[in-house]
Amino acid sequence: MRALVKTAPGPGMQVQDVPKPKIGDADVLIRVTHAGVCGTDLHIWEWDSWASARLKPPVVIGHEFSGEVVALGADAAAAELLQVGDLVTAEGHIVCGHCLQCRLGEAHLCRRTQIIGVDRDGAFADFIAMPASNVMKLDGIPAEVGAIMDPTGNAVHTVLEGRMVAGSRVLVIGCGPIGCFAVGAARAAGASLVIASDLNARRLELARTMGAHVTLDAGKDDVVARVRELTDDDGADLVCEMSGHPAGHATAFAAARLGGRVNLLGTPSRSTEVDFARDVIFKGLTLYGVTGRRMYDTWDVMRRFIRSGQLDPRPVITHRFPMDRIADAIEVIKHGEAGKVILEIGG
Repeated sequence: MRALVKTAPGPGMQVQDVPKPKIGDADVLIRVTHAGVCGTDLHIWEWDSWASARLKPPVVIGHEFSGEVVALGADAAAAELLQVGDLVTAEGHIVCGHCLQCRLGEAHLCRRTQIIGVDRDGAFADFIAMPASNVMKLDGIPAEVGAIMDPTGNAVHTVLEGRMVAGSRVLVIGCGPIGCFAVGAARAAGASLVIASDLNARRLELARTMGAHVTLDAGKDDVVARVRELTDDDGADLVCEMSGHPAGHATAFAAARLGGRVNLLGTPSRSTEVDFARDVIFKGLTLYGVTGRRMYDTWDVMRRFIRSGQLDPRPVITHRFPMDRIADAIEVIKHGEAGKVILEIGG
């Protein structure tokens, strides 16, 4: 089969012919039709410090995908939850099921997590083998939406953690694809006001398309002052920090109301200096670090939002490429020209 492979340390990836994956009794084989390209894939392409410390080439890249079930292992078939021909997506974190976190229902924090496309072969390929327990039927959800349910789930997790969204005032800092999905998730969950902040005009436009009531240019607007103005000087009930930038962290803590909540998904590349007494303790803030998606309540809520039409992530998709144009896909992401980028792999 064809696959995009990180063949060795250094920049780039290559389309190669590799063996089709074999499946065990508890696995399914999926013919990939669509796959999402994200910031993680950019890190791997550029072979930055994170990628060089984490990956062990050769490995097939890609962790966001949808496709069609073409074969089931004996145990997966006996469970009768999936059938050949089902259109599916999958949770890309493969967890152990035995560590403390898994046994407490916190499997998204499993200490032995393996991520497809990072720690094991991934989805930028004609076929992928997955544990049946990680696979979910799309049941009418379009395949290209299925391919981006992984990052959409990150946004849903970020917005819903703390269950204080309905009627609340939400600030989303950082309007990359997941930030834009968070805007849509906040609207779907019933937020009365959704404010989105970014430096990139294209991303702010996408945030408006996803339902932001107000968009703020962090390079021109005083975001904290505008948030206070829009919230009767209270501040935001919930801040979703998606940028991972120290300036975003400072804005998040300052813009949150007393007793508010800051959910942090953006991954910093350097340390952030925080005055915890002023910014967190005396404000009574609740901070939550977001890792992946809750397995599997995030998925269930997300699917309900999407099926009902309350959340449609498709406006964030701006570019579609065949697999052999991965260099072009990476380029539009690097230059801030894109929302979500899709690889169209199968028919």
